[in-house]
Amino acid sequence: MSLPIVLVPHPHVRVDTKVLGGSPHVADTRIPVRRLYAFYKNGARIETILKRYPQLEPAKVFDALAFALDNLEVIEADLEQEREMLERTGARSPHPRNPSQVELPFAEPAPATMRAARQGKGNSGQRSR
Repeated sequence: MSLPIVLVPHPHVRVDTKVLGGSPHVADTRIPVRRLYAFYKNGARIETILKRYPQLEPAKVFDALAFALDNLEVIEADLEQEREMLERTGARSPHPRNPSQVELPFAEPAPATMRAARQGKGNSGQRSR
C-alpha cells in the first residue's frame, strides 16, 4: 500500500521508496517522521525528543513536526501501515513515553556504518560540519 501524496514538502524531510519503505523520514537519517510525530502527539516535549535523537538538530525536529502537521493524511496512513506491520510480525508497538525502538522489516537493511554506530562502534558520534 502506498502513502497519499505529500501536499506540502519540507526541506528537512525526504520521501524515498528505497529508504524505510517510502515512509517520510528526516533527511540524512533513517528516523521516520511518524515516530517524532507520535512522541510529540502523545505529550513528549521537544527537549525530550532531542534527547532521544541527539543526532537531530532542533530545526530538523521542528521541520519534521511541521511536515507532519501539514501532511496529516500521509502521517496517519504511515502510522497505520506501521500498526499493520507490527501486528503481522507480532512485535509490540513502541510506546511514545518509552523511547525503545522496534526494528521494522523494511525492504532494505540499514547500511553497515549505521548499524555499527547503533552498536557503539565506529566514531564517537561526532559529526563533521
